[in-house]
Amino acid sequence: MAVGGIISALIVGAIIGVLGRLVVPGRQNIPIWLTIVIGIVAALIGTAIARAVGVANTSGIDWMELAIQVVLAAVGVWAVAGFWGRRHSVH
Repeated sequence: MAVGGIISALIVGAIIGVLGRLVVPGRQNIPIWLTIVIGIVAALIGTAIARAVGVANTSGIDWMELAIQVVLAAVGVWAVAGFWGRRHSVH
């Protein structure tokens, strides 16, 4: 993968992470860097799933792939926020 591909993957992953965080209701007490990491992982897994079901390459914007990525990011943010909150709560 070229440097441009890596940079674009990081940018898209960050956007996916923020979108996933916006979808989850309530406040998530996790740092923004963790949201970005979740977004990058969700984008990679979402692309693999989209390719597996045949919706990764369409003409125009790949809305189904984007939807899969955002849903995965939302689930990731929700799960990590629950774990992070319990682990970093003040007793």
